[in-house]
Order: sequence, then C-alpha cells, then structure tokens
Amino acid sequence: MLIGATALLLGGGGLAVYATTALAGNNTPDAAAGHAQHTASAFTLSCPDVGERLRQVPRSAKLPVSKGLSSLDKQVHDAYHKMMGGTGDSVLTGLKTQRAKTIKMMVTAISKDAKRPGYLLKMSGCTMKPVTEGAGAGGNDSTKSVQDGWYQGQTQNQTQGQTQGQSQDPGQVQGQVGGQAQNGGQQDQNGGQQQGRPGGPSPDDFVDINNVQPNADAPPFAAPQGGNASTGTFVTECGRNEDGHFNSDNVIVTPGVSNGAHHTHDYVGNKATDAFADDNKLAASDTTCDNGDQSTHYWPVLRKLDGNAEQKPGAAQDANVGTTLTPATVTLTFRGSQSGEVRAMPRFLKIITGDAKAFTNGTKNANASWSCTGFEDRQLKDKYPLCPQGSQVVRTFAFQNCWNGRDIDSGNHRDHMAFSDQNGNCPQGFQAVPQLVQRITYDVPQGQSFAVDSFPEQLHKPVTDHGDFINVMPDNLMSKAVDCINSGRNCT
Repeated sequence: MLIGATALLLGGGGLAVYATTALAGNNTPDAAAGHAQHTASAFTLSCPDVGERLRQVPRSAKLPVSKGLSSLDKQVHDAYHKMMGGTGDSVLTGLKTQRAKTIKMMVTAISKDAKRPGYLLKMSGCTMKPVTEGAGAGGNDSTKSVQDGWYQGQTQNQTQGQTQGQSQDPGQVQGQVGGQAQNGGQQDQNGGQQQGRPGGPSPDDFVDINNVQPNADAPPFAAPQGGNASTGTFVTECGRNEDGHFNSDNVIVTPGVSNGAHHTHDYVGNKATDAFADDNKLAASDTTCDNGDQSTHYWPVLRKLDGNAEQKPGAAQDANVGTTLTPATVTLTFRGSQSGEVRAMPRFLKIITGDAKAFTNGTKNANASWSCTGFEDRQLKDKYPLCPQGSQVVRTFAFQNCWNGRDIDSGNHRDHMAFSDQNGNCPQGFQAVPQLVQRITYDVPQGQSFAVDSFPEQLHKPVTDHGDFINVMPDNLMSKAVDCINSGRNCT
C-alpha cells in the first residue's frame, strides 16, 4: 500500500513530493509488522525497455513495431508529467494498462510472419526509481565494455565500484556509473542530494575534470598498436552541421514515425536523413561529407541551460529546454583492430552505440564518454565535465567494431554488432570491421550550464548520451578506407 505524493522531477515543471507509507503485508522488506515506515524522496519512472528485448521483426511488422515503440515512449512521457498532479499508484496503473495494449498490438504484428514473442507481454508494468539512485543497476556485466578495458584502458579494479556506492576521496572520480562523487554536492532538506533544475540535470551530475584521475590509455582511447594490429586510420570530413539539420526522429529505431526520439538530433553527412528515409532515399541524397560519402551520423544535441523554450517536438514539448549548441569541431575517424586486419562494412550497416535510457535501463549498453580538451586521458561515463577556461567539452563515441557478417540491422538494433575484447578479438561468429569514433567538441559557458537532450524521465543524465551511424559510403570509398587502415596509413 502506498499513501501520499512522490517527489518527482518534471521537465518544464516543478518538484512534486510523494511521501510513501509502507504497511505490513506490502512486500516491503524493511516494513516491520503492524508499523508504517515513511520516506520522502525524488523519483522518476522506470519501465522495461521493450525495444531492447526485440529479436526478430519481420518486414511486415516493422512499421507497426516502430509505431508501438514510439507510443510506449509517449505514454511514459505523459505519465511522467501526470504524476505532478496525481498519486503514483493511479498513474502507474493507467500506464500499465496503456502499455499492455500497445505491447499486445506489437506482439500480434510480429506473430503474423515470425515466432510469437510472448515474453514481451510481461513488460507492461513500470516502477518509480529514486533519482538519486545511479544507473548501474544492470548487473555486473552491465559495464562489460569498460571492465574489459579494450577502449578505455581501465582495469577491473578501477571500475568495480560502479554499482557499489560512493567514491571515498572527495576529489577522485573515475567515471563510475552509479557511484556518487563527493565533490561538494549539497544536501536538500530531506537529507538527499541537491536536485538542481526541474527535470535535471542535478549538480551531482557535474565534476571538475581536474579532480578526475587518468583512466584512458591515450586520446581518444586506446588506439590499436603493436605487431598484429591494423594501425591505419581513415578520416571523413562532414562538417559540423552548419546547415542546421535537426529533427526529433530516429530512422534506425523508429523509422516511419515523426518525433520517434522525443529529443532533438544533430546530423552531419546525408542530407535526407529523417524518419522516412529508407536506404534508397539515403543512396540518392546529397551529403555534407567529402569524397561522396553519403553516410549518416547523428547524436542528441547539447543545450545551453538558458531557459530558451522552443515549443516544438523534441524540444520544450518534450522537456528539452535551452539553446542548441553548435559543435566547435566534429571528427569522424575509422580505425583498425588490435588483433589484425579489418574487413569492409556492408553498405547500409546501421549501428547505435550507447543507450538513451541508460539511467533507468542500467548500463549494459551505456557507452557515453565525456571529457575536456587537454584532459582526454580522463574519460567520464556518468558525469558532465567542468572544464577549465579555454578548454572545450568533448563527447566521444567509440562504436562497436565487430560485425556478425550477415545482417545490416537486427531486431533490437544491437545484436548484429559487438565489441571486441581488450586484445581485439571478436566474439565467436563475428569479424572485425573498421571502428568508427565520433568526437565532438563544444565551447560551453563556465559552470553547470549545459546538458544533453534526453527522454524526460531520463533527467538529462550524462550516462544516456549516444551516437548513431548508417554506412552509406560507396563501396570503392569503403575499400579505400579498409586498405588505408590495414596498411597502417593515415588517409582522408
């Protein structure tokens, strides 16, 4: 039984308080029989990620599934805002009913031409997640790519604290997901962490880069090196979105649905990229890249927290408030493998790295990396960096570098790609392909003055940062890139 009102951070709104009363018989472990326990905390909504559990989506079901995923996100968005004026129980009950109906529709669509994914029907219920709880609830293997250390040069000891509490040294932050850096964060009147702006980010989401210990071998992380490695690079120049190509679509995850991302994406490369751009449309489009590279690169915009509320989808209508920051530089580099030669990516290969819902999903698929120019041997996974004057904020996405050799996409848009281990070895059945590294820098105002666009319930947490890529290089250009990488040359 729950009684009261939850403290909930609402994007574009205020802070509502939900005091919970746990009574005997409600399955709350700490509730003594016959006695009530009272807590007051801040919460957000946490719902099972149906898209992550998709495996086989036949062509006939792609649009219904895409619409279903977008509807699920919209339902969470609306429920999140309704909690301002209602109780947690009533909102969660209504949300579960909505989600159950949408998920059933998706299951029915898939079942017409593929095995029925009945397990999805168990994913309708949502819970409330304390906003002071970290994103590391995905289990020990949720930080596998960091613990294996292949792209950050971190040891397992450096990352074991990611889900186990707080850093003991006030100035020593190693980017742990789920840990709370003790860097002078204030306490609210209930003894919790300072909440900051409605909807996030919190002051605890920022850390002075000077107080971060080096944790990466070399910028932009540990590049392949040694006798067997393919050490060359291929850099493609695509500008920094000077043309103002923005939308709140996601052509990989929710094709055919406008505002499928519920946050604004920043694009370089293919000029036709929106929710309705199929492979044929991309292949016929103009591009901002050199050498006829028609590939699509996109990521959530970074906003200055100046209160600028642009009323359109993906912006203030979806709790993303502030002036969009234009990157100072965008560098797109393909590099090789520690274990040997790479083979060409197929045209129209689609890759997403990172997880836009990592704060509630856990960090299994998280791949955010934040730093400052001049400090890129220090990478942060779940904190925004506070950079010294003259230093720029850096976002880096090191993409999966192993392909299953068959599919250009998969049901959850992840299973066809994987990360190599620290020695460059791909999982069984996968083969090394050029690794894309997107590096974006920004001039930002000093202080806690910026945040990445996010789904409203993700509270603009830095761990939710993510990048997307569709390879539309002509085959001869991809062959040139592979030759350069495998022969140890640096090409453009």
